[in-house]
Amino acid sequence: MPALGQTRSEPVLPEMKVIVTGVKDGYRPAADTALMLSSTPGYSVAAGGGVSGLPVVNGFADERLKIRIDGMELTSACANHMNAPLSYIDPQQVQRIRLIAGVTPVSMGGDSIGGSIDVQSLAPVFAQPGAGLLTQGSLAVSGRSVNNSVATSVNASAASDTLSIGYSGAATRGHSYDDGHGTTVLASMFESINQAIVLAAKGDGQQLTLRAGVQHIPYQGFPNQYMDMTDNHGQFANLAYQGTFAWGVLDARAYWQQTDHEMGFFTPERTGTMPMLTHGRNTGYALMASLPLAAGELRLGQEWHGFRLDDVWPAVPGSMMMGPRTYLNINDGRRARTVLFGELETRHDGRWTSVLGLRGEAVRMDTGAVQAYGTNMMNMADTMAAAAFNARGRKQRDTNIDASAQATYTPDAASRYDFALARKVRSPSLYERYSWGRGSMAMTMTNWFGDGNGYVGNIDLKPETAYTAAFTADWHGGGEEGWFLRVNPYYSKVDNYIDADVLAPFHPYMQMGAQGNLLQFTNHDATLYGVNLAWQLPLARSSQWGSLTASGNGAWTRGRRSDGGDLYRMMPLNAVFAVEHRLGAWSNRIETKLVARKDKVDARRLEPETGGYALVNVRSSVALGKMATLSAGVSNLFNRAHADPLGGVYLSGLKAQGGALQALPGEGRSIDVGLRLTF
Repeated sequence: MPALGQTRSEPVLPEMKVIVTGVKDGYRPAADTALMLSSTPGYSVAAGGGVSGLPVVNGFADERLKIRIDGMELTSACANHMNAPLSYIDPQQVQRIRLIAGVTPVSMGGDSIGGSIDVQSLAPVFAQPGAGLLTQGSLAVSGRSVNNSVATSVNASAASDTLSIGYSGAATRGHSYDDGHGTTVLASMFESINQAIVLAAKGDGQQLTLRAGVQHIPYQGFPNQYMDMTDNHGQFANLAYQGTFAWGVLDARAYWQQTDHEMGFFTPERTGTMPMLTHGRNTGYALMASLPLAAGELRLGQEWHGFRLDDVWPAVPGSMMMGPRTYLNINDGRRARTVLFGELETRHDGRWTSVLGLRGEAVRMDTGAVQAYGTNMMNMADTMAAAAFNARGRKQRDTNIDASAQATYTPDAASRYDFALARKVRSPSLYERYSWGRGSMAMTMTNWFGDGNGYVGNIDLKPETAYTAAFTADWHGGGEEGWFLRVNPYYSKVDNYIDADVLAPFHPYMQMGAQGNLLQFTNHDATLYGVNLAWQLPLARSSQWGSLTASGNGAWTRGRRSDGGDLYRMMPLNAVFAVEHRLGAWSNRIETKLVARKDKVDARRLEPETGGYALVNVRSSVALGKMATLSAGVSNLFNRAHADPLGGVYLSGLKAQGGALQALPGEGRSIDVGLRLTF
């Protein structure tokens, strides 16, 4: 929310990348909100379904990142993380998304070790005092040829100077995409519908905002998983208050979100019968008081977040393996966090600013008794595992302490240096601790890595503790459209990193040419390090021909276990080189993305190596008056066939074609068009 009647400073956030995404030119590169940060160095997306990619930041992925949508903390209610947090908001509903990599201020969240992603949806709009009723809205439509997808969105609002009401809706639907050879990547189709309303009132230095919404994903294919999403219903309510007083600013929020999720099979591209039902519920509140000081600001906060999970697999009639009982994977799983934090921002002089923070979290976890499908010989491994699990004490308690120290030195108008140190802690998830099945079929149903392997949990897992040091040098000149060069090296030592050890080999889909491993989550120490680069250089500027600017970024990341071996999903060396031309209402961009060969792979997970490649993308947009914007582009202009380094393995292809496991193919050429109307 904007500050009301009082100037309020933003906390110093080293390594922060802010992207304002009103999608002004109507361009929509994909339906997945996770892809909106793709221009940020060190950021990448691990492939999933069409709207469910998993963010990766400096080698830290998925639940190692704190992801908040309008302040709500959402937890994936799926053993495959198909309903990842960012899948609950469409890109056209996003007003701002920001990434803080590595060292996150304690006020931006805990229970994470890799950074934070903060998403804000379209904010309520108010009329100017005495201006009467303000109405506005927009309509957008776009399409992509690579999967014949069509996306539409609508936003509308009406407001006085004290009351506001708004609606946003977005729907997208796509077929399975084609790779660079023109071959369909099986079971990659999807459909997603998101709707939300916002009601707000303000006056006398206070604002109250209520958001509520629903999501429906009727189907979503996952070519790198054994299962597909056959339905996903989500609802949320989010009430936020901000008040400005003589002593400072109070922010308060309470929220509720629930998901009913189904997995199975829905398409002739991958057939089968195995229903899996999951119900998840997130509830929480957050309080933060910001107290202005003579040389800065003190922020004090208290939070609570609770997550409940039930994951059951109904019996399949007539199946000897999947019956006669309901398989209880997670039975009344509970995870609750109680939080206190304090953060002090100080402006020492005209050149130095610091932020010091301390955060304490009490994490409580528990779950109920479980059961296998049956007690026959085909289920013996799971029957014995259920008995052992039920005999164990399952209640776990963690006390986690986060600490961060950040300093910014600005010696002159052309340079800035950020220094950051942090201790960050993340407790295991419910699936990491409480998934229990030991049969190969049951173990392969727990896998959010897309690697074709199977996993079992470990009640005795310890929380991950990351000690991170980062430095950012920023040299710049010429204002926002001028030149800059940013260099950001980082290093993280992680105690008790949650990785996996091999229990036994198996053959996915019983294909003798395909190899997989059954693994158990275990703690191991690890290190992650690397460097990110970003640059911009104006090339030419004139009133007749417009401006020409070169820009780009690069990233290199390594991750190693202390006992040897590379960590999973480490993006290889990559860079983007772009040239952008602007002239009046016209904007044009051509970019080349270079990705090196991936040969540093996780041997325990049998991670596939991938070849290096170069992709060329072009984009153009033009404003047609004040009400319309037309955009067009071509992704992968030369239709380069390539494998996604973070895509895992092509399981739906293995089931249909047999043979050996291959890396998931990337998208081929796509012609993308979009039109946006505002009124």
